[in-house]
Amino acid sequence: MTDAATDDGPTYSLWDLVWYATKLGSVGFGGPVALVGYMHRDLVERSRWISEADFKEGLTLAQLMPGPLAAQLAIYLGYVHYRITGATLVGIAFVLPSFLMVVALGMAYSAYGGIAWMQAVFYGVGAAVIGIIAISAYKLTTKSIGRDALLWAIYLASAAITVATESEIVWLFLLSGIVVWLIRAPPDKWFGKGPAMALAAEQLPNASLAAVAIDWPTLAQIALFFGEAGAFVFGSGLAIVPFLYGGVVTEHHWLNDRQFVDAVAVAMITPGPVVITVGFIGYLVAGFAGAVTAALATFLPCYLFTIIPAPYFKRHGKRPGIVAFVDGVTAAAIGTIAGAVIVLGKRSVTDLPTLILAIATVLVLWKFNKLPEPVIVALAAAIGLMIYSPPG
Repeated sequence: MTDAATDDGPTYSLWDLVWYATKLGSVGFGGPVALVGYMHRDLVERSRWISEADFKEGLTLAQLMPGPLAAQLAIYLGYVHYRITGATLVGIAFVLPSFLMVVALGMAYSAYGGIAWMQAVFYGVGAAVIGIIAISAYKLTTKSIGRDALLWAIYLASAAITVATESEIVWLFLLSGIVVWLIRAPPDKWFGKGPAMALAAEQLPNASLAAVAIDWPTLAQIALFFGEAGAFVFGSGLAIVPFLYGGVVTEHHWLNDRQFVDAVAVAMITPGPVVITVGFIGYLVAGFAGAVTAALATFLPCYLFTIIPAPYFKRHGKRPGIVAFVDGVTAAAIGTIAGAVIVLGKRSVTDLPTLILAIATVLVLWKFNKLPEPVIVALAAAIGLMIYSPPG
């Protein structure tokens, strides 16, 4: 069977992909692991807009670069056939719905002094999300790892390290890619007849990073801090939380512990990238201007870290050495996703009701694989509101 998305041109319009990104950003629950699974299922398996090879390249790039995984993958998939315009519009469409949601929640939170029902909602949603992530990890594993013994070894090692350390280690991805490259395509097969390491600078956007002049020192501090978060923090989803806590609570004292925990909960009960919690935090610190500043500062680096290497990935991604490297990194990345199911499960599945809810989610999605995840999330939220009782 051949992929519908071939070198002859895309089988979809740019606006089809933008609309898909908008929908995923509006109803895609579960954080980066689940969002990656949704994109693979919808764009590679079902619609066949994106080839398996292009998806693997995008996942590899997103894993190797700092910043939010799901947003970077969405940006790269927009770049595949529609270059800078596609990357830009898809990235905005993916992030904007959840940004507007967290700003609205920030307004309610500020007006009413906290969101007490949030714990109850997350109690149910968190357990269901574990089931959603487990199914996504299973599908990615069977599709990408198959029966390859070398990739299975890397996959299992990556999963075990993720469970042990409860974090993503970028050097593990690099090492995995190098191992598969050295075994399957030694360096003398990589370069062919001429060097090809130069990035296609002429394809890069003439982007200016100059921002509108900001006089308010707090906004400048927000821009600097969240810019660092987007540019230097590797890993995805909850991996950025310790960095945010250190700056937001400990260093700048913008929020207290309770407010910060609520900010993380907001990210988990809203669709789209988990990192969008920066918009909620920015709003609590400095209103709407703070939310916009925090979001732009966080996502602009990941946008640039995606589109700058993208021409190289597109131009040279089919070379045997790079294919082998991508296979190794992909195996490690999917192993990390599988390990994350256990890590996140320990936080969300804390008693018998949440265990039953997580298992029920897996069984329902296994039996009815076309059932929309938002329906499950809504039911889980309702169950959480009905049965949750605060500890103590």
